[in-house]
This record gives sequence, C-alpha cells and structure tokens, in this order.
Amino acid sequence: MNLALFDLDNTLLNGDSDFEWSQFLIRIGVLDRELFEAKNLEFYEHYKAGTLDINAFLDFQLKPLSRHSRKTLDEWHRQFMREQVAGMITQPARELVDKHRAAGDTCVIITATNSFVTAPIAREFRVEHLIATEPEHRDGEFTGNVAGVPSFREGKITRLDSWLTERGWMLDSFEDTTFYSDSLNDLPLLCKVKHPVAANPDATLRAHAEQHGWRIISLR
Repeated sequence: MNLALFDLDNTLLNGDSDFEWSQFLIRIGVLDRELFEAKNLEFYEHYKAGTLDINAFLDFQLKPLSRHSRKTLDEWHRQFMREQVAGMITQPARELVDKHRAAGDTCVIITATNSFVTAPIAREFRVEHLIATEPEHRDGEFTGNVAGVPSFREGKITRLDSWLTERGWMLDSFEDTTFYSDSLNDLPLLCKVKHPVAANPDATLRAHAEQHGWRIISLR
C-alpha cells in the first residue's frame, strides 16, 4: 500500500486558490478593493518568502466567511469554481493524480488553504481525502475562527499524523510515501516522506531539491 500526498496551490493548481478566492470576492464586490487587495497581495508575498504569520493571515481569510450565510457562500463558491478554478487545473496535474489512483495508492490533498475553499477542488480532482486548515463553524455557519492546528509548515505533519492515527496507520505503514509540493513552506513534510518531489518549485525548494537529489517535475 502506497501513500501519495499532493499540495494544492501552485502544485496541482496553476495558481493559489486562497489568494484567488479573496480576489474573486473583491471582483464581485463582496470585499472592498481598496481595503483588501493590498493586504491580500502582502500576505501572498510573505507566503512565497516563507515569512507568513499564519494566524494573522487566517484572521484575514476566515473573517469574511462569518459575515455571510453558508448558502450564499456556497453559491459564490460554485461561481468561483466555474470562473476561476477551472482554468487553474492543468491536464498534467489531472493525469498525475489519476496515475496514482489507478495504481491503487491512497491519495490525499494536504493544503494550508481552508477546507471551505478546497473541498470542492479536491472533489474536482476526485481525491477522497483532504487535509486542510479547518474553519470553525457553529450551527452550520462559520465563526471566522480556525479550528485546531492550521495545516501549514510543521502543522501539516501534525495534521497528517492525526489523520493517520485515526485510521490506525503511521507513515511507516506504507510501502512507499510520496509528497508533491512547489513550496519552501513544505520542506518539513517533504523531508518526512520516502520520495519528496518538487513540483513547479519555487527557487528555494528547487535549490534544496537539486542539492539533495530530489525529483523535480513541472505540472504546467
């Protein structure tokens, strides 16, 4: 039995769903462009540089979810999938996931982006298992807070370990473990699997992959 882990943003997707969700809300007039766009760009640059304050970012990203009903948010997300996400899914990314699924591997998308944004995207890839940052909700509506450990940097290892334990597994339960990611932020988890793969890597991850002889691929 093999385990295939996939980062989502800029790995399976040609773009960042977290960033694009905020941009989408700005575009349809839900968020004020003057107040939110510069901050969204700032957080994204910090993420790419490996300096993101995840708690400050989640406060920025999750608060808008608490201001609208789940029904309205779901309607907006369907529009977001049609107008933005569909064009971010590349054929090589689909084929990679399909290859692992056809081989009988356990496939998991593991992402820092919250599960409201990413669960429909995981379904689009036909990946059953998703480990994502979880927005807190009460009576079916979002509170604007995060629930549990964010699935970010070392938090991805914590969340993965919990997911495995719930199923009576450990990483060593699998004959082979592979993780595909583009980001320096995923170095902690990349170093835990048997086969780390730098997919569309940023400069820092590419340099690390070259130094350690990791496989480097493009899903563009």
